[in-house]
Amino acid sequence: MARQFSALIALFLFWVLLSGMFTPFLLAAGAGSALAVLLFARRMDLVDHEGHPIHLGWWALFSYWPWLAREIVTSAWDVTKRILHPRLPITATLVEFVPSQRTDIGLVIHANSITLTPGTIAVEVEPGRFLVHALTREGAAGLAGSEMDRRCAALESS
Repeated sequence: MARQFSALIALFLFWVLLSGMFTPFLLAAGAGSALAVLLFARRMDLVDHEGHPIHLGWWALFSYWPWLAREIVTSAWDVTKRILHPRLPITATLVEFVPSQRTDIGLVIHANSITLTPGTIAVEVEPGRFLVHALTREGAAGLAGSEMDRRCAALESS
């Protein structure tokens, strides 16, 4: 029940964010729309622990997003330098490692974070095994037991 109420509130807040209108009629229409979407989602059995993961530690999630944004900017700068500077090596490498996440949502967060970071892409994701393509050997070496792995595991366990 808490998951459904949380989903209803999230849908309504998303509607208000996109609408930007605060008249009583439009707020009521937004609440009705959010309720209708929630009922459809319940009917399709989409409001579960993966579809609406309220069990994740929100305080950890809000500290993770800024950290990930900084990693994306840092990696983008490194990739840009390697492309524009002819002496910096590009040594494409495939690396396989064991992530520390155990749930599906933890693995998805970690794999998507790897793919969002320029210069790396998660090629294969299986429970207990990631195969990642990295632009450099240094980037590949830093994947196993990385800060990203630790932070994603913290998200999963909170």
